[in-house]
Amino acid sequence: MPVVSAGILLHRGGRREVFLVHPGGPYWARKDEGAWSIPKGLVGEGEDELACARREFHEETGFAAPGPAQALGTFRLPSGKRLKVWAVEGDCAAAALKSNLFEMEWPPHSAKRARFPEADRGGWFDKETALVKIVKGQRPAIEAFFAAGL
Repeated sequence: MPVVSAGILLHRGGRREVFLVHPGGPYWARKDEGAWSIPKGLVGEGEDELACARREFHEETGFAAPGPAQALGTFRLPSGKRLKVWAVEGDCAAAALKSNLFEMEWPPHSAKRARFPEADRGGWFDKETALVKIVKGQRPAIEAFFAAGL
């Protein structure tokens, strides 16, 4: 059975913008186009997928996404993982993003551990910009959102 992630695509309906996050850590520090993501995370065994998506959104952004959720679909990522995405209308101040941290060995092979934010910033993007910013594997989710006309 493939690994499943779940995510929330927050959108501002009146402006037709979506909220994406830029991954934190040294590997992504100098990447912009093709690097941004829908806030998402792995679904735990027996966990409700939408509840997971809301939890992950909060962990990665510090914001809640409590509104009604519209399922956008399940998308196969290049890794083979499945990504289930829901659109939720809402708003947040991107500059106020506060992400949880992860730990990794840094620099590589140094035996030193460093902590980095899972997402180092967030931003609101219109369709054209979102399609340039989003990682390639998540592009179909952005296209599905704009095609749905939510």
